[in-house]
Amino acid sequence: MKTSAIGRKLIKTFEGYRSEAYLCPAGRWTIGYGHTSGVEPGDTCTREEADEFLKEDLINAENAVNAQNLDLSQTQFDALVSFVYNIGSGAFQDSTLLKLLLSLIHI
Repeated sequence: MKTSAIGRKLIKTFEGYRSEAYLCPAGRWTIGYGHTSGVEPGDTCTREEADEFLKEDLINAENAVNAQNLDLSQTQFDALVSFVYNIGSGAFQDSTLLKLLLSLIHI
């Protein structure tokens, strides 16, 4: 599955747009709608560039969710991708949420 336009809008709303690089609470340089890869102090981006960063970054979150082979509605998928986008795919693999979702499959 792929994130819907509504899902992307949700993520953009939660993340907020920042045109100038800033140090996030996790100690990572961040720009746009939560983009961290390769960001350095003093970097800037336009909304169009931030949209491209988001599109690229969502691939990892979508892949992490799709790898679980969950039977999700589009809305559920979008929400889970938003969660993974926020915490990272590594943290998702170890998350209580994923453990609970997988336990529901085996009921």
